[in-house]
Amino acid sequence: MHYVRIRLHYRFMIAMTFYFIVITMFVSCQTQSDNPVNSKGENRPNVLLVMVDDMGFTDVGSYGSEINTPHIDKLAQEGVLFTDFHTSVSCSPTRSMLLSGTDNHLAGLGNMGELLAPNQKGNPGYEGYLNSNIISLAEVLKGAGYHTYMAGKWHLGHDKTNIPGARGFEKSFSLLYGGASHFSDMSGIMPSENPAAYSMNGEFITELPTDFYSSRSYTDFLMESIRENRTDEKPFLAYLALTSPHDPLQVPEPWMSKYRGAYDNGYEQLRKERIKNTKALNLIPAEAKPPEIHPMLKPWQSLTSTEQAYESRKMEVYAGMVENMDYHLGRMLNFLSDIDELENTIILFLSDNGSNPWVNTQYPGNEDGVYLSNFNNNIDNLGNPTSHIAYGMGWASACSGPLNYFKMTVGEGGIRTPFIMAGPGIPKGERHTNFAYVTDIMPTILEMLNIEKPNSFNGKDVLAMSGKSMSKVFSGEKESVYESNEYVAGEMGNGKWVRKGNYKAAKVVLPYGPGEWELFDIYLDPGETTDLASQHPKKLEELKADWESYAKEVGVVLTK
Repeated sequence: MHYVRIRLHYRFMIAMTFYFIVITMFVSCQTQSDNPVNSKGENRPNVLLVMVDDMGFTDVGSYGSEINTPHIDKLAQEGVLFTDFHTSVSCSPTRSMLLSGTDNHLAGLGNMGELLAPNQKGNPGYEGYLNSNIISLAEVLKGAGYHTYMAGKWHLGHDKTNIPGARGFEKSFSLLYGGASHFSDMSGIMPSENPAAYSMNGEFITELPTDFYSSRSYTDFLMESIRENRTDEKPFLAYLALTSPHDPLQVPEPWMSKYRGAYDNGYEQLRKERIKNTKALNLIPAEAKPPEIHPMLKPWQSLTSTEQAYESRKMEVYAGMVENMDYHLGRMLNFLSDIDELENTIILFLSDNGSNPWVNTQYPGNEDGVYLSNFNNNIDNLGNPTSHIAYGMGWASACSGPLNYFKMTVGEGGIRTPFIMAGPGIPKGERHTNFAYVTDIMPTILEMLNIEKPNSFNGKDVLAMSGKSMSKVFSGEKESVYESNEYVAGEMGNGKWVRKGNYKAAKVVLPYGPGEWELFDIYLDPGETTDLASQHPKKLEELKADWESYAKEVGVVLTK
């Protein structure tokens, strides 16, 4: 009997060992598909991802601005500055691509949630929030052992299931809508979003601290989040999504008064100066023609002296917001230096789209002026918490500098933005002049961190990233992210664009553009001044066919 008991025990142990091996293999398979594979090296780099809101191509010093932005300019000197980087035409589509690495029509923001047309609602990719077909950058890095923090504008859903705390951010403090007051009153930019919605750490909040100012408070939150978890020595993703310089134009002193008188010569003169500066910095070819003044824009000299003073004051406040934003970014960089993490942090800086041509009456629900009557927009009050103003097409054109058009259009002024990367693994003081796209950011980060994106998440298959890593460009193995025969395309609000090599085909819709396809050599002609459609009809047809292939692949639903 003793021998039998031993043999049975032995068989039991063999069975249990086999069972353990099978379970281990199963868990391993699940890990490979549902969880990121991460670098096992010590001292893994942190990531500081900084996105600002509605900033024009020439609004910082390293891109030709007169506005004082020393911290951003230092990043450009210590990293790689991109001259041909692109986004979507507006906020949430770009943000969905930033955090998913794939096209916005697949990630849930085929159109901004606020602007969904009746025929778009209910279609795949038009959920109006970051959908479950993708895995977010935060979800990937969290699964790879990173802390994940976010502060600032979300704009990718405002239900409990799709706010930052539900999409991978362990700590977050976020404005959920597209815009709001920069102070504590929570006033929305339009009546349907008043008061504005905010969340903190996965829960809704109904009031802000009395001393709240967006750029300062969001920076403070991120610094405190990083500080609280310093003891475990885990790396972090810090997403600083500043709402500045999106309207309403508001900024505290001393920035509110710093630029007094700086813009008295008007938006046409500022544009000329910015174009001159971009050429001096070799951001565009010296022979590039400047775009014409937009036909919808009143010439500066046709304005009365009172109108000119009011317009100038708006740009003064805007410039103060940009410098204030740079100041708080500097605080963040100094903090990282103080805790000995700056040299081990990959830093990315970009805008979500180009400069905003709208005035405050153009937002849905503001046309009748009833909601706006709650604010004091007298010239002496502009920039204060009780004001609610946007700077309009004149200054938007000036901030686009050598580029044509502005936000909400597929012209270069709407979709080409500043982009700077600095930190470990990134060359210092270099410039990248070839095309890159916002979908390329997530694959770049993951490759630099040696982290693989999982094929499934929460038991569901997720889409592959459509973007391409830029890391081989940084290492010198490749000259450009995309080959000359590869195309990238986009769409929003029926505006269409496609880029292949130096050629761009675009259809800028009414009322801002002609509503017809045009063709440009975008390297020689960033201002889109010379339509080559009649000279190269076959090239235009080729790019239009590429756009149709793109639209079919991602499920574009044009508005009716």
